[in-house]
Formats: sequence, C-alpha cells, structure tokens
Amino acid sequence: MNLRNILFGIGIVILTIFVSVYGISVIYPNPQYDDFCEEVRTPKLIENSMQCEEIGGKWTDCVTEPCVQGYCDRNFVCRGKYDDAREARSKKVFFIAIPLGVILILGGGFLFGIEAIGAGLMGGGIGTIVYGAGNYWQYGDDLFRFIMSLLGLAAVVYLSYWFNKKFEKKKK
Repeated sequence: MNLRNILFGIGIVILTIFVSVYGISVIYPNPQYDDFCEEVRTPKLIENSMQCEEIGGKWTDCVTEPCVQGYCDRNFVCRGKYDDAREARSKKVFFIAIPLGVILILGGGFLFGIEAIGAGLMGGGIGTIVYGAGNYWQYGDDLFRFIMSLLGLAAVVYLSYWFNKKFEKKKK
C-alpha cells in the first residue's frame, strides 16, 4: 500500500469513528446535568439535616476541624438521577456500538476490494467498538471487562487470520 492509500485509510478510520459516535449521539443524546439539577444562584442557609432533605440534599456531619455543624450536599438526589441517566445511556450506546463496529469490520473485510477503504472501515469498526465498550466500561465489573477484552481479542485475532488467508488465496 502506498502513502496516499495509507492516508486515505487513516482518514476513513477517523471519519468512520466520527460518524458512528455522532450518529449514536443524535439517536441517544448525552444527558445534561442542568436538566437534573438546578443551578443555585443565591443559596439559602441550611442549618440542619431536615432542611437539607427538604430540598433533596444529603446532610453530612463534620468529621474534621474547623467544621462546626456539618454541611448540605444540595445536589445529592438530582446528581444520582443524572448518574443513573448516564449509565442507562452508556448501556444503550454499548449495545448499539458493538454490533455496528462488528458490521463495519466485516463490511470492510468482505465488501471492499480497495485496500485503503476496507482497512479504513475495519479500523473505524474497531474504534467504534472501543467507543461503545469504553462508554460502559466504568459501570461494568472486572468480570465484564475481562470477558469483553477476551472476546474482542479473540475476534480480532480470528478475523485477522481469516482475512489474511483469504487475501493470500486471491494473490495466488
């Protein structure tokens, strides 16, 4: 592959990832913090846990000096709802991006005889998979991460082996 095709391939990788990421964001936009928690411009003095809980906050007693009585985390409840919405979106992104990435990898390998296009789409597919898994990564436990990493490695090794054997036969 010559330099021009390498650059085309890199461009296709980058743009395929952009299309995937922004396409998913159009379907499932990121939750906005302001939609869950209002901005407090003039804070009302909150002196105890009852007042704090009334506004949806969580009271924390002092554990260090020079704190006198404790403090109120005003956004405790709404921040939890925001975090739940982010996790739900991340799960949806995961279940969209993984199959989309696999389709891009397979499409790049099977459908395009021009090496720069096929390799670019395959790279974009891998990037899309990384985006989908990375989006949900923080919410998964170690077993989930291990299984996803193992499946990804096995798939890439298998596809690499299979595509290289396929192209060797064509060259002969």
